[in-house]
Amino acid sequence: MESLINSETDYLNLYIIPWGINLAIALAIFILGRLVARVISNTIKRLMKKGDADEILATFVSNILYFALLVIVIIATLDQLGVNTSSILAIFAAAGLAVGLALKDSLSNFAAGVMLVMFKPFKAGDFIEAAGNSGVVEQLRIFSTVMRTGDNREITVPNSQIFGGTIVNFSARDTRRIDMTFGIGYEDNIKQAKILIEEAMLEDGRILKDPKPVILLMELADSSVNFAVRPWVNSGDYWVVRSDLMENVKDKFDANGISIPYPQQDLHLHKVEA
Repeated sequence: MESLINSETDYLNLYIIPWGINLAIALAIFILGRLVARVISNTIKRLMKKGDADEILATFVSNILYFALLVIVIIATLDQLGVNTSSILAIFAAAGLAVGLALKDSLSNFAAGVMLVMFKPFKAGDFIEAAGNSGVVEQLRIFSTVMRTGDNREITVPNSQIFGGTIVNFSARDTRRIDMTFGIGYEDNIKQAKILIEEAMLEDGRILKDPKPVILLMELADSSVNFAVRPWVNSGDYWVVRSDLMENVKDKFDANGISIPYPQQDLHLHKVEA
């Protein structure tokens, strides 16, 4: 009986108590580790929001970081319990490689989205031209950017296509220059035409005085004498002012007998005696 008690005591001291201690330590590692992972991920999320990062991007990065830290905590917990974690690490590595290869396009779009948020070449509400599309930016998502065209179509463009190409932001500056060309006939009065163009611009209060509008004789073309007209306007007035200015100049030319010629050729016939 005494030997049986001694053997049970030895078994308890050798196996049960150490295993219980390891289990308690493992549980402590898991609970505290998960808590620390949550605190770190939430801190990163708050910092990204404080830095004006996109809400969706901040949440996504926070979740990715939390699950990555949770994997480390689980591996540490299993290691404390005496589980061989080398095989588990190999499985995670293989799974990560497979997922990375399968989702390489999505990861590329995600990385491009992060770069767009960091460098901010545009923001919601800007009118841009990118990846062969033009429109107002509605949303910058994790994998794509949503744009609204002038005819109210919604276009979803992968972020990698936008970041990997040229981005033209028409809303980045407060003012824009309108580049226009007006042609008159060779028989028309150049000075009078220039005065009429100046009057049309002075009558439009939306055209800025500074920088000063420019009117230059650009070229003596095949069928017309062309003026380069360069007024500056607020970016939001660009298209309306451009349209109104063309209409006003045309009306003034018509009222004063200034022609706007169209391309033409003079054909000269020579009679040849037989």
